Formats: sequence, C-alpha cells, structure tokens
Amino acid sequence: MTKLLLRALAGETLPTPPIWMMRQAGRYLPEYRATRAKAGDFLSLCYNPELAAEVTLQPIRRFGFDAAILFADILLVPQALGADLWFVTGEGPRLSTITDAAGVDALKPAETVHETLAPIYETVRILSRELPRDTTLIGFAGAPWTVATYMVAGRGTPDQGPAHAFKDADRAAFTALIQRITEATILYLSAQIDAGAEVVKLFDSWAGSLKGQDFDDFALAPTAQIIAALKERHPEVPIIAFPRQAGERYIEFAKATGADAVALDNSVDADWAAAHVQPGGCVQGNLDPRHMVTGGDDLVREAQHITRTFAKGPHIFNLGHGITPDADPDNVARMIDAVRSV
Repeated sequence: MTKLLLRALAGETLPTPPIWMMRQAGRYLPEYRATRAKAGDFLSLCYNPELAAEVTLQPIRRFGFDAAILFADILLVPQALGADLWFVTGEGPRLSTITDAAGVDALKPAETVHETLAPIYETVRILSRELPRDTTLIGFAGAPWTVATYMVAGRGTPDQGPAHAFKDADRAAFTALIQRITEATILYLSAQIDAGAEVVKLFDSWAGSLKGQDFDDFALAPTAQIIAALKERHPEVPIIAFPRQAGERYIEFAKATGADAVALDNSVDADWAAAHVQPGGCVQGNLDPRHMVTGGDDLVREAQHITRTFAKGPHIFNLGHGITPDADPDNVARMIDAVRSV
C-alpha cells in the first residue's frame, strides 16, 4: 500500500500527513468557474460525468493533493428518492418539503435511486482511470440527519429548526425518513465503491445541533448502520465520518460507529483532539477555512501547529470545513508547503 491517505486510514503514523481539502473542486478556482459556465448550471455539472470528472481533477493538477473527492452534491440522494431539487443563484439549493408521515410514505423505495444516480457512478469510473496513481479517490454522501434537515425545511437553515420540529412532533415518522435515507445512502456509497471509490466519507454537517439521545438516534446510529452495511460488502474500504460540531461527542465516535477516521471541524482545539480523539484512531483536520482567505504568517503558523500536534498518530491534514468561494488559490499552495515542510 503506497497511497498516503490509505496508509493513514490504516492507522499508520506518517512523517508527513496526506493532504486534501473539503470543497477543493469549487468556486475559488477560475478553472472551476469556467467549467461550470460550460455546463450551464450546478445540477447539470453534477450529472455530466465528463465535466464533473474534469472539475474533480482540476485541484489535483494545480496543487498535487493526496486525494481527490468526487464532485457531486449531498442533495442528489433526496432527488433520487423523489424530491424536487433546484438551485437558486446566489442562495443555494431548494427542495420540495416533507413535513409528515404521508410525505415520507410518498418517497420512492431506496433501491430505485440508481436510476437517477447512474451518472455519478460514471464520473467515479472516469476518475479511477484518470487520476494519478498515487492519488486516492474519495466518494461521499451526506449523513441521514443532515440530508433530512434539507428535505424537511426545503433549504439550509441556521438552526435546523424545521427538522427538530418534525422530530419532536412525530418521532416515528421522522425515524422512518432517516431510515429511508440510510438505506439509499448504503446503496449509493456501495455503488460508488463498485465504480472505483477507494475511500468514502459521510458528511454530517449539522450533527452539532443534535444533543443527548437525539444525537445517539439520528447521528450516531444511522452512521453506524451505514458503516456496518458497507463493511460487510466492502471490508477493505476505509470510511471517514464527519459529525461536524459534535464537540465532546467526537470522543469515541469512530469506535461507536466503526469509522476508520473521524474528521474534526475547526471549533475543536487540535491539542484537545490529539489528547482525546486521536487515541481512538486516525483523525482528519482541522485548519480554519478563513486562513485560505487571509493567508500570511498566521496561515503558516497554524497549519504547522496542527501538523505537529497530530504528528504522534495517524492524521490526514484538511480544513475544519469546506474552503469558501472567496479563498485565494495562492493560500492553498502556501498551506500545502507549510504542512510538507514541517
């Protein structure tokens, strides 16, 4: 095994951590913006395998990251389950809403998602042929809670209030929604692996708004169910879990879910995570994305501090959340140099 990312995920402590970046194919790159304009709109780009593969490859060519992450979107799964999905320029995604048991019952069966998602698998096949030999290909999906928050509200919300209201009003129906998303996600990620994904990642961007038993039931349990099913089918494929803003719940999350690594957001301190989370296995993270905008000595100092702090165990260097559209590509290069020079 020579690919650095796979070695870290297997538990190896490396002299230099592998580096990739959430949303590394995106609006901060002029070549991405040109390709998106060619595609016409965001969803057309997601469903065009040649162009989706092209934008996935762009940051690899430019920066030489150790991993490429498939270009797609977490809301393609709800669309495949029958939700209407569209994007409003400058505002983001919009979905038809599900607010009761009847709405859950009206969703398509999980096993039908491949009809809609087949172009995504073709993107993976293209990438598995075209990526450099030492670059790991990461597939991904949204975790069920985060996907459900969009399906209930019809858009992103600051507090995930609509999903919490549905959960509190009819826990059985909300649990059924989570289960449908869970089943679809297993099939979706399994198909990505069959097409050539070497690692998969579950993004639970809104996990931090769940507390206590709700966290156990709707963040931890669905993730554990997905991982168990994928490990049964693809025992050799590592899985990264990202329960963003989980705080103290990051501790033991990998053990509780079966994940090979846990990705850390930038709200947790690297020194704390090295002491409390990393003993449980590989960690990924967790530079504040604002450094990609502001740059300078602070960027170098913080990137090197994180690299040194996690150097005693398996670590994948990444941001604590996705890179923002206003980031400077030169700062990305500066970050990579900083990490690799430690």
